[in-house]
Amino acid sequence: MKLYIKQKVSFWDEFFVKDENGTDRYRVDGEIFTLGKRLHVYDMARGNEEIMYLAQKPFAFLPKVDICDREDGDVLFTVNREFTLFVPSFYAEGLDWYVQGDFGAHNYEITCGDKLVATVEKEWFTWGDSYAIEIYDVSDELYCLGILLAVDIINAAQASS
Repeated sequence: MKLYIKQKVSFWDEFFVKDENGTDRYRVDGEIFTLGKRLHVYDMARGNEEIMYLAQKPFAFLPKVDICDREDGDVLFTVNREFTLFVPSFYAEGLDWYVQGDFGAHNYEITCGDKLVATVEKEWFTWGDSYAIEIYDVSDELYCLGILLAVDIINAAQASS
């Protein structure tokens, strides 16, 4: 399965997620005036019902983002930026998944052990960030979307500092 994520250029973060058929799947809205970024993910098939949210931990030594269940607020997993020099690397604590980027931070692989979970390609020269994510098991769709959004939050925070 493939998802396409496009960020709308605005004062706050706003993403639209479509599947390979062009069907709207998810909408992601950011909050303004929060300590650390916070994104809310809505399922378009469920009438724009909020299904999860992401909350950046603002005072962590290495950037971290919690991905939380909307119903009870429990942390599903946390995406941690790992200390690396040349290529971005992340760990999804709670899933035991790793995210390894390339030198330009435009291509990523999400893995669990030796198993490839998803690949991500960030498009060059677009207004707002645009991603294509190939997910190899449909049951991993929301986890992969959460990881990609968390990586985008972390990369944007590091680019602005």
